[in-house]
Amino acid sequence: AKMLRLVGLGVRSGRVIVGVEMVRAAAKKGTLVLAIVAPDASRHSREKVLPLLAAKGVQVIEGPSAAVLGAAADRETTAVVGVIDRNLAKGISEIAERG
Repeated sequence: AKMLRLVGLGVRSGRVIVGVEMVRAAAKKGTLVLAIVAPDASRHSREKVLPLLAAKGVQVIEGPSAAVLGAAADRETTAVVGVIDRNLAKGISEIAERG
């Protein structure tokens, strides 16, 4: 829940981007620090982002469902959100590790 709150704040402050295309663009630009991927995202969506994130060395966290992740980002559903702020990424990552 705390992670989702941080995602929501990040979206509103422009430090979290939402969706496959935006996450891909940020990864290519080298501005993406962390990605949270919904485990129930379509295979197509996952195949569009996961290899690129791996190639760019971006940390990936398995997030909640696409509906829950989307709700945190003011969308109906989203396959992936990306964090472009190092401090915010660190905070989210620490929460994820604690479980």
